[in-house]
Amino acid sequence: MSPPTDPARMHRYDDGSAELARAVFGYVADRTRREVPLDGPRPAVELEAAVGGSVTAGGLGWEEALRRFTEVLAPATISMDHPLHLAYVPAAPTEAAVLFDLVVSASSIFGGSWQEGAGAVFAENQALAWLAGLCGLPDDAGGCFVSGGSAANLSALVAARHAAASARGGRPPRWRIAATAEAHSSVRSATEIMDVGVLEVPGDARGALRGEALRGALDADPDGGEGLFAVVATAGSTNVGVVDDLAGAATVAGERGLWLHVDAAYGGAGLAAPTVRPLFDGIERADSVTIDPHKWLFSPFDCAALLYREPAVAAAAHTQEAAYLDAVTRDEWNPHDYAFHLSRRARGLPFWFSLVAHGSDAYRDAVEASLTLARRVAAEISGRGGLELVIEPELSIVLFRRLGWERADYDRWADDLLAEQRAFVRATSWQSEPVMRFCFVNPRTTVELVRPLLDSMLA
Repeated sequence: MSPPTDPARMHRYDDGSAELARAVFGYVADRTRREVPLDGPRPAVELEAAVGGSVTAGGLGWEEALRRFTEVLAPATISMDHPLHLAYVPAAPTEAAVLFDLVVSASSIFGGSWQEGAGAVFAENQALAWLAGLCGLPDDAGGCFVSGGSAANLSALVAARHAAASARGGRPPRWRIAATAEAHSSVRSATEIMDVGVLEVPGDARGALRGEALRGALDADPDGGEGLFAVVATAGSTNVGVVDDLAGAATVAGERGLWLHVDAAYGGAGLAAPTVRPLFDGIERADSVTIDPHKWLFSPFDCAALLYREPAVAAAAHTQEAAYLDAVTRDEWNPHDYAFHLSRRARGLPFWFSLVAHGSDAYRDAVEASLTLARRVAAEISGRGGLELVIEPELSIVLFRRLGWERADYDRWADDLLAEQRAFVRATSWQSEPVMRFCFVNPRTTVELVRPLLDSMLA
């Protein structure tokens, strides 16, 4: 095989590159200004027929590649920012954050070290400082942005275990954490990865961890607390949207010398809302906190903030050592020292840009709008015969049931809504019973849009 005549041809900016730029920018401009499509998945066999075989030796050209994405692949992907995407935890990035995400990619920034990404790291740290301030953490608190709550929770627990091992001068037969059944699934996943056990703390009637229940579980522990190194509390459970008794958890964790990690991946946005801020009292005593701006703080995927009360403790657990890393300046802020990563995108920059552009008041108002909407929808449900509110919403998640429905009925209704391109919703379970769950994070969502969905359940 003869060598290519121009090995750098993919990297040259030429007339074709200019045309591609115009096409891409045109698509982005159209996507951000028009009504968001809902779209939906297609069977793999259909996508294979339409797009399969796209990777070829000679390439198809950017026109065909872009056509296959815009005409086939994008419509086969649910838009997370649709105003009636109410399933799981959707997203609603600001236009400023979306557009600046292009700038971040085009700038080819390495966000792992100060040496290579000082400006980007400085900006990310400003966004982290704002979040830490909302939590009430000390001025010298800090951390980094990671891909999501799963990565943040795992990294925080690794730091917690390292701190415990250092303080205790040894390792028990098996390390353990304390958490409720309502802790996010990523917490259980982290314990599996780390080979860590879980002391399950019974939740209250809403599934929340209470300080007295935590103390009782620790007192009743048949192993006498051996190997326990952390308590995981949740500030906005993913299924229900309930905030644990953070103050009580902090008190008990402090009494027992345990690290307190607060998973506020979804609910942490509520820290910016005065109407619910008291629910989070006690978070200022946490040793680590997870908050995902890509959930309810209007950042594109993927963007999760991991904060530490004492960043040096996390750095001791995570800093990687290698000969080729000896040149990295250790007296500056290096994000790769605060989680289980080395190479990283400066994924916090779109969040920073939008926050700087719009101001924190706009974020407060947008979060409050979701909270108000949840309360209004809850009232709409309570006012309809045939529907029943399961739990009064604490944040922006609403759980309710259609009387007489089984899981198959919820699934059929949800599938019909998606097929009709009206909404994307999914049922969940509460106390072993199928219920419907709406999660509101998009300021474009209104009660006027939601009301017809409720009506259709009763039709």
